[in-house]
Amino acid sequence: MNIGEIARRAGVSRSTVSYVLSGKRSVSEATRQRIQSVIDELDYRPNASARALKEGRTRTLGLVIPPASQRLTDMQLGFVASVVEAAARHDLDVLLSPSGGDHDRSFERIVTGRRVDGVVLMEIRLADDRVTRLTKAGLPFVTIGRTAEPHGMSWIDIDYAGLIARCVQHLADLGHRHVALVNRSAELVAAGYGPSHRALAGFRAATAERGLTGVEVCCGDDTASGEACMDQLLATHPEVTAVATINEAALPGMQRALTEAGMSVPRDFSVTGVAAQHWAEDFRPPLTAADVPMVEMGAEAVSLLLESIAAPGAAPRHRLYTPPISLRSSTGPVRAS
Repeated sequence: MNIGEIARRAGVSRSTVSYVLSGKRSVSEATRQRIQSVIDELDYRPNASARALKEGRTRTLGLVIPPASQRLTDMQLGFVASVVEAAARHDLDVLLSPSGGDHDRSFERIVTGRRVDGVVLMEIRLADDRVTRLTKAGLPFVTIGRTAEPHGMSWIDIDYAGLIARCVQHLADLGHRHVALVNRSAELVAAGYGPSHRALAGFRAATAERGLTGVEVCCGDDTASGEACMDQLLATHPEVTAVATINEAALPGMQRALTEAGMSVPRDFSVTGVAAQHWAEDFRPPLTAADVPMVEMGAEAVSLLLESIAAPGAAPRHRLYTPPISLRSSTGPVRAS
């Protein structure tokens, strides 16, 4: 059933039916009631486009995915899934758009084409041109992550600085004196990727507070990079007895390198960090880690965005997640020399 059939049965034009559905123009009460009677008789349900026209909205949210990599990590995919699922519970669609480099045109179409009612922006840099662009355009948005100066914007984020500091404190309590931070890639750090810089700040603060020797290394987001990174760390810094990491995609490779080096976790070497729960539980032995609540964070990002869409003048809101460190089996007392 379509608008043409309704118009034919009601004896009016298609445009008149559209006016009744959208409310954009006034129609006589008698005509409106005649059209409504046909709609009720046929049990007509306007499609998404008609509903959007009537409401003055697209009923679509934009989700802008990472600008600095060609592939998504498992955690990033988790955020994508959580946002899509949360939007579906509100009967909303999600338009996925990459940004950065050759994909800038896609992001610009999201902004200028008004194809969406609002945007969830992922993987935020400390100075992020996309945030500036959305602010100037007046398009409602919420970020997963935050800039260096996030005032005036709605965001959710993980307290990477505080969590990595707590991981270091935990290692220090176990007697480790030489520890390393396995960060994300050098390219992301150079680009000003927020979590990398905040994790580094937390690591430096905690090692200084506890009088530890800290080693900082960057690592690509994949198994091979994790293995190469750990191999190099063991070769160049044999005094290191533990690592903290925010690079969950590198964990399988780090685990492989330790195994091939004949090192038992946690007897010979301890590993901890910030990761999605299933990555932590798949590590052998299970990883002592702050478990990232991806589902909850995605749902809250959508909720904050819908608030911003409904009340554009409302004060921005934010939330910094600080999940507890789940003590599992990958950390233990430093081995006596």
